[in-house]
Amino acid sequence: MGEYSIKINQQEFIVNGTTYIIRSARNKDAKDLSEIRLQIDGETENLDREKGEAFIDVQSFEQLIQADTENKKNLFLVAVVHDRIVGFSRCEGNPLKRLSHKVEFGVCVLKEYWGYSIGKNLLKETIAWADSYGIKKITLKCS
Repeated sequence: MGEYSIKINQQEFIVNGTTYIIRSARNKDAKDLSEIRLQIDGETENLDREKGEAFIDVQSFEQLIQADTENKKNLFLVAVVHDRIVGFSRCEGNPLKRLSHKVEFGVCVLKEYWGYSIGKNLLKETIAWADSYGIKKITLKCS
């Protein structure tokens, strides 16, 4: 699968001595995303799933990234520390015209990277993107 247009410009953050970047997800991220999503599900009770439930494999993540990249109402971002994905967020729009102003937002961050404003900055980048596409409402959804 090829790469598609980038939805946001890569941003760098330095928080509590840790440097990370937030960028659009790429197809090659699929393996890492599958692994960290499974790990995150086992690290917190804040999500709907227990570890292993609703597992997303590498191929399914590749399809998700491709679909999100092609759909102007969807956004898939990753947070990266030293070439390692440590968190991600997704926004998913609705194909219904009456709900075209609305997206659902979900976010996941590895527990060892809590406290570095990664979730906050994923949300801030998402809001900036949503503003540029005329999105008026973002609702929270467990990723």
